[in-house]
Amino acid sequence: MTAMLAKDEAIRRTTSSGLGKAVHRDSAFSLTGMRERVFTTAFHRLVYPQIWEDPVIDMEALRIQPGDHLVAIASGGCNILSYLTANPARITALDLNHTHIALTRLKLAAARGAPSWRHFADFFVHADRASNIKMYDDHLDGLLDPATRRYWQGRSLFGRRRISAFARGFYRTGLLGRFLGLTHWLAHFLGVDFRALMDAQSLDEQRRIFETNIAPALQHRLLRFLLKYPVSLYGLGIPPAQYAALSSHGSQAVADVIFQRVRRLACDFPLRDNYFAWQAFARRYESETASLPPYLQEKHFADIRARTERVDVQHQSLTEFLTLCPDRSMHCFVLLDAQDWMNDRQLTELWQEIERCAAFGARVIFRTAADERLLPGRVPERILRFWYYDTEVSHEMAHRDRSSIYGGFHLYTRKVTP
Repeated sequence: MTAMLAKDEAIRRTTSSGLGKAVHRDSAFSLTGMRERVFTTAFHRLVYPQIWEDPVIDMEALRIQPGDHLVAIASGGCNILSYLTANPARITALDLNHTHIALTRLKLAAARGAPSWRHFADFFVHADRASNIKMYDDHLDGLLDPATRRYWQGRSLFGRRRISAFARGFYRTGLLGRFLGLTHWLAHFLGVDFRALMDAQSLDEQRRIFETNIAPALQHRLLRFLLKYPVSLYGLGIPPAQYAALSSHGSQAVADVIFQRVRRLACDFPLRDNYFAWQAFARRYESETASLPPYLQEKHFADIRARTERVDVQHQSLTEFLTLCPDRSMHCFVLLDAQDWMNDRQLTELWQEIERCAAFGARVIFRTAADERLLPGRVPERILRFWYYDTEVSHEMAHRDRSSIYGGFHLYTRKVTP
């Protein structure tokens, strides 16, 4: 038991150290430095019950081939499993947060061990049924590595096994789940009823309901006041550096940026095709027959089950992992929005390793809070000259990303010759 506790403490220290390196830019005694440390304290626990980048867009941009080795930041693990539908040879999933590692490994174990797609769907589509705990105990617990098993069997602050969240509504947990709960409470206080939006039958009706019912609340002076402070967006996993990028976006107030992105989520995509909107406005997936992440769709279940052994999940930073990889060994890189957290030195160190490890023709995708290229002027030209930035595809993918929360989507391709 002592050895197990020591291992778990080492895992938590790795999370703390990695997040500190990623987020802390200023002195702990400065206002920004204190905000950074409040953020990393919150980020130690589960943040994303589900990931908020559109995997369909990712896979289209990456053009994944059967022989490809893909390396990606894991986050909630949804996209890692979804990428398996494209049949890559191998996926390495990395994250600094040990709870995201435990969640990704649980999803892989469930894909392997669930008796049927129905059991798998109950666990991750509904995530609120008592039968899920029996399924975990009977079929999944024995498939987990010791650290992941201890995490899910461990007790929460309220004394319940962490795995019990899948009987009570898993998507209402974590920093993001509680943030959405708070926004729904605030919306109700401001007179918004999202049920009318979710009953809309057309894009025109979605837009009408948004303009008449939701838009006035988003412009309310109370909400605009709250959004002046970086801590207001910690629940979205947005650290102070990323908040600063949002606040400088076209000289707009953060409240205006949030307004535009919520309007896009509510108005630009049919609800039947956008599970991100269902999670945001209804706090659930609509049903098994509506839009779901690729990994939860019944038609993909057999393929995902057969390919789970291709995924290697590691509690490590992307830069650290790449330093151990052979030259020209990687074909696809998924950076999510992690570069928004980085200073110029960290960006350069990362791209030095990406450049060394990338096979000719390799693809890199990432997102940014603001609509900016991010890398030019911060990563040396001696590195970027080997990469082609696809402006047209980047703009198209940003426009089509159903999650709607980012300002930019970016695709870089490794040139065969500089």
